[in-house]
Amino acid sequence: MDSGAGDSGVRRKRLAVFVSGGGSNFRSIHEAALGGKVNGDVVALVTDKPGCGGAEYAMCNGIPVVVFTKLKSAPEGVSTDELLNVLRDLKVDFILLAGYLKLIPGELVKAFPRSMLNIHPSLLPAFGGKGYYGLKVHKAVIASGARYSGPTVHFVDEQFDTGKTLAQRVVPVLANDTPEQLAARVLHEEHQVYVEAVAALCEDRIVWRDDGVPLIRSQTNPNAYT
Repeated sequence: MDSGAGDSGVRRKRLAVFVSGGGSNFRSIHEAALGGKVNGDVVALVTDKPGCGGAEYAMCNGIPVVVFTKLKSAPEGVSTDELLNVLRDLKVDFILLAGYLKLIPGELVKAFPRSMLNIHPSLLPAFGGKGYYGLKVHKAVIASGARYSGPTVHFVDEQFDTGKTLAQRVVPVLANDTPEQLAARVLHEEHQVYVEAVAALCEDRIVWRDDGVPLIRSQTNPNAYT
Protein backbone atom coordinates (compact mmCIF):
# COMPACT_ATOMS: atom_id res chain seq x y z
CA MET A 1 0.00 0.00 0.00
CA ASP A 2 1.25 3.50 -0.88
CA SER A 3 1.65 5.45 2.35
CA GLY A 4 1.73 8.76 0.46
CA ALA A 5 5.21 9.43 1.78
CA GLY A 6 8.29 10.16 -0.27
CA ASP A 7 11.76 8.70 0.14
CA SER A 8 12.30 10.91 3.20
CA GLY A 9 9.39 9.26 5.01
CA VAL A 10 7.55 12.59 5.13
CA ARG A 11 3.98 12.62 3.80
CA ARG A 12 3.70 14.08 0.31
CA LYS A 13 2.32 17.58 0.58
CA ARG A 14 -0.60 18.94 -1.41
CA LEU A 15 0.15 22.19 -3.23
CA ALA A 16 -2.01 24.93 -4.73
CA VAL A 17 -0.23 27.29 -7.13
CA PHE A 18 -1.51 30.79 -7.93
CA VAL A 19 -0.60 32.35 -11.31
CA SER A 20 -1.61 35.33 -13.45
CA GLY A 21 0.53 34.69 -16.52
CA GLY A 22 2.59 32.10 -18.32
CA GLY A 23 3.46 30.28 -15.13
CA SER A 24 7.03 29.19 -15.88
CA ASN A 25 7.77 28.81 -12.16
CA PHE A 26 4.57 26.79 -11.81
CA ARG A 27 5.77 24.49 -14.58
CA SER A 28 9.17 24.10 -12.91
CA ILE A 29 7.54 23.15 -9.61
CA HIS A 30 5.13 20.71 -11.27
CA GLU A 31 7.92 19.07 -13.26
CA ALA A 32 10.09 18.85 -10.13
CA ALA A 33 7.22 17.15 -8.29
CA LEU A 34 6.73 14.67 -11.13
CA GLY A 35 10.47 14.02 -11.22
CA GLY A 36 10.78 13.37 -7.50
CA LYS A 37 12.68 16.55 -6.60
CA VAL A 38 9.71 17.91 -4.63
CA ASN A 39 7.88 15.69 -2.14
CA GLY A 40 4.49 17.07 -3.10
CA ASP A 41 1.79 17.22 -5.73
CA VAL A 42 0.12 20.22 -7.37
CA VAL A 43 -3.59 19.63 -6.74
CA ALA A 44 -4.96 22.99 -7.91
CA LEU A 45 -4.10 26.00 -10.05
CA VAL A 46 -5.71 29.26 -8.93
CA THR A 47 -5.77 32.20 -11.34
CA ASP A 48 -7.36 35.59 -11.87
CA LYS A 49 -6.84 35.20 -15.62
CA PRO A 50 -8.49 31.96 -16.85
CA GLY A 51 -6.99 32.31 -20.33
CA CYS A 52 -3.38 32.63 -19.17
CA GLY A 53 -0.63 30.21 -20.12
CA GLY A 54 -0.40 28.80 -16.62
CA ALA A 55 -4.09 27.85 -16.65
CA GLU A 56 -3.73 26.25 -20.08
CA TYR A 57 -0.75 24.21 -18.87
CA ALA A 58 -2.73 23.08 -15.82
CA MET A 59 -5.69 21.95 -17.91
CA CYS A 60 -3.40 20.06 -20.28
CA ASN A 61 -1.89 18.25 -17.29
CA GLY A 62 -5.12 17.36 -15.53
CA ILE A 63 -4.73 19.92 -12.73
CA PRO A 64 -8.02 21.54 -11.63
CA VAL A 65 -8.21 25.27 -12.38
CA VAL A 66 -10.00 27.62 -9.97
CA VAL A 67 -10.81 31.17 -11.08
CA PHE A 68 -10.51 33.74 -8.29
CA THR A 69 -12.36 36.09 -8.00
CA LYS A 70 -15.68 36.56 -9.79
CA LEU A 71 -15.35 38.79 -12.86
CA LYS A 72 -17.71 39.89 -15.60
CA SER A 73 -15.46 38.02 -17.99
CA ALA A 74 -15.26 35.02 -15.64
CA PRO A 75 -18.61 34.45 -13.90
CA GLU A 76 -17.36 31.02 -12.85
CA GLY A 77 -14.98 32.72 -10.42
CA VAL A 78 -15.21 32.06 -6.70
CA SER A 79 -15.29 34.34 -3.66
CA THR A 80 -12.64 34.27 -0.94
CA ASP A 81 -14.83 32.09 1.29
CA GLU A 82 -15.55 29.74 -1.60
CA LEU A 83 -11.85 29.53 -2.43
CA LEU A 84 -11.05 28.67 1.18
CA ASN A 85 -13.61 25.88 1.05
CA VAL A 86 -12.12 24.54 -2.19
CA LEU A 87 -8.60 24.55 -0.73
CA ARG A 88 -9.80 22.83 2.43
CA ASP A 89 -11.73 20.23 0.45
CA LEU A 90 -8.55 19.51 -1.52
CA LYS A 91 -6.61 19.27 1.76
CA VAL A 92 -4.05 21.80 0.53
CA ASP A 93 -0.97 22.06 2.75
CA PHE A 94 0.85 24.92 1.05
CA ILE A 95 0.06 27.77 -1.33
CA LEU A 96 2.71 28.88 -3.83
CA LEU A 97 2.43 32.20 -5.66
CA ALA A 98 4.14 32.04 -9.04
CA GLY A 99 3.63 35.28 -10.91
CA TYR A 100 0.30 36.01 -9.21
CA LEU A 101 -0.26 39.78 -9.35
CA LYS A 102 -3.21 40.29 -7.00
CA LEU A 103 -2.91 41.01 -3.28
CA ILE A 104 -3.82 37.92 -1.26
CA PRO A 105 -6.84 38.55 1.02
CA GLY A 106 -6.06 38.64 4.72
CA GLU A 107 -8.50 35.81 5.40
CA LEU A 108 -6.47 33.53 3.14
CA VAL A 109 -3.17 34.54 4.73
CA LYS A 110 -4.57 33.85 8.19
CA ALA A 111 -5.91 30.46 7.09
CA PHE A 112 -2.43 29.37 5.89
CA PRO A 113 0.04 30.74 8.46
CA ARG A 114 3.67 30.14 7.51
CA SER A 115 2.33 28.04 4.65
CA MET A 116 2.32 30.43 1.70
CA LEU A 117 5.35 31.32 -0.44
CA ASN A 118 5.93 33.86 -3.19
CA ILE A 119 8.82 34.46 -5.55
CA HIS A 120 9.81 37.99 -6.55
CA PRO A 121 12.38 38.89 -9.24
CA SER A 122 14.54 41.21 -7.12
CA LEU A 123 16.61 41.07 -3.96
CA LEU A 124 13.94 42.16 -1.51
CA PRO A 125 13.41 44.49 0.24
CA ALA A 126 14.77 46.42 -2.75
CA PHE A 127 12.46 46.92 -5.75
CA GLY A 128 9.42 45.30 -4.17
CA GLY A 129 5.88 46.32 -3.33
CA LYS A 130 2.84 47.39 -5.30
CA GLY A 131 3.60 48.07 -8.95
CA TYR A 132 6.91 46.21 -9.00
CA TYR A 133 6.37 43.20 -11.25
CA GLY A 134 7.69 41.78 -14.50
CA LEU A 135 9.96 43.99 -16.56
CA LYS A 136 9.14 46.98 -14.35
CA VAL A 137 11.35 45.45 -11.67
CA HIS A 138 14.31 44.94 -13.99
CA LYS A 139 13.99 48.41 -15.53
CA ALA A 140 14.09 49.91 -12.03
CA VAL A 141 17.10 47.82 -11.04
CA ILE A 142 19.09 48.91 -14.10
CA ALA A 143 18.04 52.56 -13.73
CA SER A 144 19.18 52.57 -10.09
CA GLY A 145 22.72 51.56 -10.96
CA ALA A 146 22.53 48.44 -8.79
CA ARG A 147 25.35 46.01 -9.54
CA TYR A 148 23.45 42.92 -8.40
CA SER A 149 19.95 41.56 -8.56
CA GLY A 150 18.28 38.18 -8.24
CA PRO A 151 15.15 36.39 -7.07
CA THR A 152 13.77 36.24 -3.54
CA VAL A 153 11.54 33.50 -2.14
CA HIS A 154 9.58 34.79 0.84
CA PHE A 155 6.64 33.92 3.03
CA VAL A 156 3.46 35.83 2.27
CA ASP A 157 1.84 38.31 4.63
CA GLU A 158 -0.98 40.80 4.03
CA GLN A 159 1.14 43.28 2.03
CA PHE A 160 3.01 43.06 -1.27
CA ASP A 161 6.50 41.54 -0.92
CA THR A 162 7.01 42.23 2.80
CA GLY A 163 6.96 38.71 4.27
CA LYS A 164 10.06 37.09 5.76
CA THR A 165 12.75 36.09 3.26
CA LEU A 166 13.40 32.35 2.92
CA ALA A 167 15.93 32.18 0.07
CA GLN A 168 17.72 34.39 -2.45
CA ARG A 169 20.06 34.04 -5.41
CA VAL A 170 22.40 36.75 -6.64
CA VAL A 171 23.08 37.56 -10.30
CA PRO A 172 25.25 40.37 -11.68
CA VAL A 173 23.75 43.36 -13.43
CA LEU A 174 25.97 43.86 -16.46
CA ALA A 175 26.97 47.27 -17.79
CA ASN A 176 25.00 46.96 -21.02
CA ASP A 177 22.07 44.89 -19.75
CA THR A 178 18.61 45.44 -21.14
CA PRO A 179 15.63 44.69 -18.88
CA GLU A 180 14.93 41.62 -21.00
CA GLN A 181 18.47 40.29 -20.63
CA LEU A 182 18.47 40.80 -16.87
CA ALA A 183 15.01 39.24 -16.61
CA ALA A 184 16.21 36.10 -18.41
CA ARG A 185 19.21 35.77 -16.11
CA VAL A 186 17.08 36.22 -12.99
CA LEU A 187 14.39 33.83 -14.28
CA HIS A 188 16.96 31.07 -14.71
CA GLU A 189 17.79 31.39 -11.01
CA GLU A 190 14.10 31.65 -10.07
CA HIS A 191 13.39 28.21 -11.47
CA GLN A 192 16.16 26.71 -9.34
CA VAL A 193 15.75 28.56 -6.04
CA TYR A 194 11.95 28.24 -5.94
CA VAL A 195 12.08 24.49 -6.49
CA GLU A 196 14.73 24.16 -3.77
CA ALA A 197 12.65 26.24 -1.33
CA VAL A 198 9.46 24.30 -2.08
CA ALA A 199 11.35 21.02 -1.68
CA ALA A 200 12.53 22.14 1.77
CA LEU A 201 8.99 23.18 2.69
CA CYS A 202 7.57 19.83 1.64
CA GLU A 203 10.26 17.95 3.58
CA ASP A 204 9.57 19.93 6.79
CA ARG A 205 13.07 21.45 6.64
CA ILE A 206 12.02 25.02 7.42
CA VAL A 207 13.16 26.09 10.89
CA TRP A 208 12.04 29.38 12.45
CA ARG A 209 14.51 31.37 14.53
CA ASP A 210 13.34 32.98 17.76
CA ASP A 211 13.22 36.35 15.98
CA GLY A 212 10.81 35.01 13.35
CA VAL A 213 13.32 34.49 10.53
CA PRO A 214 12.91 31.24 8.55
CA LEU A 215 15.94 29.09 7.73
CA ILE A 216 16.34 26.04 5.50
CA ARG A 217 17.91 23.01 7.17
CA SER A 218 20.39 21.14 4.99
CA GLN A 219 19.32 17.80 3.55
CA THR A 220 22.68 16.24 4.37
CA ASN A 221 23.67 18.00 7.60
CA PRO A 222 20.89 18.57 10.14
CA ASN A 223 23.07 21.12 11.95
CA ALA A 224 23.61 23.30 8.87
CA TYR A 225 21.19 26.02 7.78
CA THR A 226 20.89 28.51 4.95
